[in-house]
Amino acid sequence: MPRPVGCRKVSALPNVTYFKPRGIPLRTLDVVTMSVDEFETVRLADLHGLYQEEAAARMNVSRQTFGRIIESAHRKVAECLIGGKALEIQGGNIMVEAQRTFECLSCDHVWQEAFGTGRPKECPSCHGASFRRTDSGAGRGHGGRGACGSCQRRRRAPGRQGDPAASSAPEPSRGV
Repeated sequence: MPRPVGCRKVSALPNVTYFKPRGIPLRTLDVVTMSVDEFETVRLADLHGLYQEEAAARMNVSRQTFGRIIESAHRKVAECLIGGKALEIQGGNIMVEAQRTFECLSCDHVWQEAFGTGRPKECPSCHGASFRRTDSGAGRGHGGRGACGSCQRRRRAPGRQGDPAASSAPEPSRGV
């Protein structure tokens, strides 16, 4: 029996989830589905030019697993380009890396930084030091330490606070 697929860390969900040949209605095209983790491998290796070892570390997978994922992604992209098929990006066993959002008060530039990287020194656009955090998690700390449910269940030690198996107390009601 094969091992279960672990969570793959991705920096963000794609903004665009469908690509298709121009001038052909989507309903007449065959659709190839690429998972979000396959999309992330293409972004890291092909767009950002990272070596497989570094990109694999960012996604929290082995280098061999990264190689298999990107090989599958390249095959799907080639199938769409050569066969004139539509490409859909969705699904996969992923954990989206939490991001903090900042806004420059001088030039109104908005950018995101991953949790755990410390407070930025300056705006990446105008290099000004006058900026603020604009996301809803501002000032709460520990914001980027979450994971998908299956990863949290595997990492959580029995008896640890918040572990459903360790507590027999009912969950608090959430009145609206």
